[in-house]
Amino acid sequence: MDAGHLTLVQWLSAGFPVGAYAYSQGLEWAIEAGCVRSADDLRDWIADLVTCGSGHTDAVLFALALDKGADLPALTAHARALAPSRERLSETMDLGTALLRTTNRLTDQAHPPMPYPVALGAAAQALGVPKPAAVGLFLQSMVANLVQIAVRFVPLGQSDGQAVQTALQCAILDTAARAATAGLDDIGTATFRADLASMQHETMDVRIFKT
Repeated sequence: MDAGHLTLVQWLSAGFPVGAYAYSQGLEWAIEAGCVRSADDLRDWIADLVTCGSGHTDAVLFALALDKGADLPALTAHARALAPSRERLSETMDLGTALLRTTNRLTDQAHPPMPYPVALGAAAQALGVPKPAAVGLFLQSMVANLVQIAVRFVPLGQSDGQAVQTALQCAILDTAARAATAGLDDIGTATFRADLASMQHETMDVRIFKT
């Protein structure tokens, strides 16, 4: 491990001022609707997101943005167009803006607001972290955030939450390896229920999370 790995872990940690804890990607609605009621439900829901949903899409965008000389405006346009709902678009832009507000100061850069995976890739270009490792850490952060939401609101025990994260390691590593060599044409999703959940979330009478 080197300083680049440590810096990326820092940026992806829950303590970094991005506010990812305030967003659920529609998971709050799925819990309320009874789609996610157990550790097994949660594992299956997140596994689909990682392998063939928003996790895979964002992983590819992040990997492409890591390339020096990447066409960041084009990746930004793709990321915005691929957001399946208004809330998910707001989420990715809010997170990306918050990330760059801090990383621009830390790295003496001046990146404009971008969707979160593109913003993270742009900021991390100079860190020198190999793509599979960087994307794996990115996906691990996403999974950890969703698991903690379910631990509090299903609710699940902390041990169940950790067991879900452990069970998803293979999915994270496999998706990271695929995303590291993927192009824009390799992006595709098949998580219709999760996309609908992100659309239904804004209609909830009581909401704790922004998405």
